[in-house]
Amino acid sequence: MYIEIFKSRVQKGVGSIGTESLSEWKRDWKNPSLLLAGIGISNLGDWIYLIALNLMILNMTGSAAAVAGLYMLKPLASMCTSFWSGSIIDRFNKRRIMITLDIVRALLVAIIPFIGSLPLIYVCVFLINMGSSFYFPTSTTYITKLVPKERRKRFNSLHNLISSGSFVIGPAIAGALVYVGSVSLAINMNAFSFLLSALVLFFLPSIEEERASTMEDLSFKMLREDWAVVLSFSKNAAYVMGVYALFEAAMLFTAALDSTEVVFTRRVLGLSEGSYGVLVSIAGVGFILGSVFVTVLTNRWKLKHMIGIGTTMTAVGYLIYSLSSTFLGGSIGVFVLSFALACAHTGFITFYQNNLPVEIMGRVVSVVKVFESVLTMAFILLIGMTVELINVKIAVFSGSVLMLLVSLALLSMTLLPTGHAYYEEKAAKAM
Repeated sequence: MYIEIFKSRVQKGVGSIGTESLSEWKRDWKNPSLLLAGIGISNLGDWIYLIALNLMILNMTGSAAAVAGLYMLKPLASMCTSFWSGSIIDRFNKRRIMITLDIVRALLVAIIPFIGSLPLIYVCVFLINMGSSFYFPTSTTYITKLVPKERRKRFNSLHNLISSGSFVIGPAIAGALVYVGSVSLAINMNAFSFLLSALVLFFLPSIEEERASTMEDLSFKMLREDWAVVLSFSKNAAYVMGVYALFEAAMLFTAALDSTEVVFTRRVLGLSEGSYGVLVSIAGVGFILGSVFVTVLTNRWKLKHMIGIGTTMTAVGYLIYSLSSTFLGGSIGVFVLSFALACAHTGFITFYQNNLPVEIMGRVVSVVKVFESVLTMAFILLIGMTVELINVKIAVFSGSVLMLLVSLALLSMTLLPTGHAYYEEKAAKAM
């Protein structure tokens, strides 16, 4: 249902480390295990925050449009951040960037419950989303440097497994906090998780040499040159960027469809707030089982099948969900789509970690996010207008069909013989 954001953490010492000590560290899975624990803490807070914030806005305004507005803020923030963030990510200490972003986001989340104005809440959420859009390519690049190529698929599957556990636990904790306390208490749990994340990040290795670059070095000329580098790479790696573009296009529909989720479950499925939490938990179970499935079959299931088949089955799950009118039908749909999405996501992340040069990964991911953000906003607006002018069921069904068509195009591309070399991988070593 939702695309998990990379939030890596954990380390053994402060400052840069040499090549020899880094190689020794890579052979020790103690730190990656702590890294996964940090991811679990952060994602748990994110889910509590997501459920609580949706309920807070819906209860405050009673407006589906106000809730959909929250989903508009994310791509807008990404669009305002991504066109320049890659230049900073590839030149500055990634660990320090992530710690700073965690602390800033914790402060912003903490003040939301004290704001009584919807526009001011939107401003805070917008700034939080700016931090998150900066954080994603930073952490992705960091993980790529941290984890050896032969271990990435297993690491990513375990990452999904731990993160997806938040699907089950997060809504349950959010519901309990709202029941015994308040929505404000639930939201502040996310602020606390960001602070814990920053604390764990303090013990992570820098895994890169310090550079002489400063913020003053950044200029419009540098940004223009960085975009030229990304465009040049895209032309020379057409297949890689083609797969990247189709996968992200399919994921655009998940963002657009998610913006109608609360309205769909209320108006079409007729669910209460509690039942909605159960539905999200069912999706979490699907993610967990999908991640377990990938982890167990790490060395047997090829990346191209994980990406192509996984994305197609995600679209099928959304289609089942869109055609449902009962809790049972909706549950089957979200289970199928979340199970398949865990597989597709693991395969795709591993694919681009293996095929994007780590030296320019921050810039490539950020530039792609600019275009993705513009399209996401357009899709959310289109589906939102369909919901208001026609009805939510037709909007969700139409989006699901279009997602299926894009997914089938991606599946066809992954099966092309010319792309075989891009999916080669070494056998994963045990953790």
